Amino acid sequence: METTQQDGQQRSAAARRRRELLEAADRVVLRDGPQASMNAIAAEAGITKPILYRHFGDKGGLYRALAKRHTDALLAALRAALDAPAERRERVEATLDTYLAAIEARPQVYRFLMHPSEDAHQPEQGFDVGRHSAPLLRRLGEELATVIAERVDLGPDSAQLARVWGHGIVGMMHAAGDWWLGERPCSRDQLVSSLADLLWGRLAAASDRAGGSGF
Repeated sequence: METTQQDGQQRSAAARRRRELLEAADRVVLRDGPQASMNAIAAEAGITKPILYRHFGDKGGLYRALAKRHTDALLAALRAALDAPAERRERVEATLDTYLAAIEARPQVYRFLMHPSEDAHQPEQGFDVGRHSAPLLRRLGEELATVIAERVDLGPDSAQLARVWGHGIVGMMHAAGDWWLGERPCSRDQLVSSLADLLWGRLAAASDRAGGSGF
């Protein structure tokens, strides 16, 4: 019993320490964006880089931990927008706006997760962001596909079509949001309205799934 309790305390302490390191990494990413380095994160956390490696392995491991942290928060916000008591068009716009508001509020975090460092002198220049960001987008696509399949009656091949829609909508949000964040050619409200117009034709015609909570 005593050993089990000690194991539990050790796991709790390790999880707490991991959260503290991720919070330190977040602070550096907010400051440095894609140029955030393991050296800077270790310094922010008050530890040496080998200790940081012990917790995450390498920058890829740290990236995956940060990506999960921010993706979990984004998915919770998107779910809340989809669950809001409103008409379907309003929920579609609220979901699009939730994603765009998230990347607008923390652009340095978004750029760290989605864009490699452009600093030729960056010692970790070889970090392949694309190899790690693709699973993040796939996760968002699968999560949205699950929501669509649960809530919208798409007729024959509904499950497959829900996955097409889920990944297609995420791809559209990501590409349009990336372009908008870089160039700011219009207001966020204008972009939301335009993207909702693009999606609305088929969404407007689809019926809610019987017994579902509606989309």
